[in-house]
Amino acid sequence: MNAPALSVLIPVFNRDVTPLVRALLEQAPTWGGRVEIRCLDDGSQEDIRGLNRPLAALPAVCYQELPHNIGRAAIRNVLAAQAQGEWLLLLDNDSLLPDAHFLARYAAARRQAAVVVGGTAYEATPPTRPELLLRWLYGRQREARSAAVRQRAPHGQLTLNNLLIEAHVFRQLGLDESLTRYGHEDTKFGWLLRQAGISVLHLDNPVLHDGLEPAAVFLQKTQDAVRNLVQLYRTEGLGTDTKLLNAALRLQRWGLDEAVCAAFRLREQQVRRNLLSVRPSLRQLDALKLYWLLAELAT
Repeated sequence: MNAPALSVLIPVFNRDVTPLVRALLEQAPTWGGRVEIRCLDDGSQEDIRGLNRPLAALPAVCYQELPHNIGRAAIRNVLAAQAQGEWLLLLDNDSLLPDAHFLARYAAARRQAAVVVGGTAYEATPPTRPELLLRWLYGRQREARSAAVRQRAPHGQLTLNNLLIEAHVFRQLGLDESLTRYGHEDTKFGWLLRQAGISVLHLDNPVLHDGLEPAAVFLQKTQDAVRNLVQLYRTEGLGTDTKLLNAALRLQRWGLDEAVCAAFRLREQQVRRNLLSVRPSLRQLDALKLYWLLAELAT
C-alpha cells in the first residue's frame, strides 16, 4: 500500500529558501510516498525573489509569488488550499533540517496521531552579534523544549512551525486571519484542536531556527503578540491558560494593575536598555510583557 502524499508548505518572506528546499528534496524518498514542496512568496524584496525563482524549475517544487504581503495566517491558509497531499508539513522559511532523517521520523510518527509537532532547536553557542543575543537566549530557554516536556500540555505547546498535520484537519479548522499582527495564531489553533477532540503528539524532531532577529525587532514582534493575546481574550475568551494573561487578570482582580503599571513606567527605559544589551534578562522581558498586557487591557 502506497504511503499518503505529503505537501510541505513554506511561506517565504525576505529569505533565500534554496538550502531548505534542496535538503527536503534529498529526504523526500524517506517519506515513502509522493512529496511536493510549495513555496509562496509573501511580498519579499525583488533581490530575494530573484534568488528563489530558480526553485520553480526543480521537480516536485511549486514556487509562486503574491503581489503583496497578506500575513502569516492568510498565507498558510492559501498554501493549504493549494496543497495536493493528504498530509501537510508546515515550516517557517528560516528553518534548517537537523539531519538526514527528518522526514523519516515524521513518516514513522504519522501513524500515531493526526497532528505531530517536531519542535525547534537553537545553536548551542551564542551569536557573535550582540543585538541577536536576546532572541537566541529566548529561543534556547523558552522554545527549545523536549517532546516529553511539550507533551505535558500538548495543545498549549503547539507551534505552527514544524507541524505535521492531516490536510483535512487543517482545512476544517484553518488559521484566524483576523490576527494580522505577529503572534498567537498557534495559540488559537491549539485551542481549536482541543475543542475538536483532536490529539496532538509531540516528537523530538526539531528544525534548527536560523533566523535570529535583532533585539529591537524581536521586542516589537513580542509586543504585537501581546496585542493579539488581548484580542483573543476579548473576542473569544482565549488565553486564560497562559501564565502571562493569568498574572495580569489576577492583578486586575486585586486592584493592583494601575499601581504596577505606574511603578514599571518609571523603569521602562532601564528595562529596555537591559534587553538591548549584551546581557539581556528574560525576567526583565517577562516584566515588560506584563506591563504591555496590563496597559492593553486598560484601553
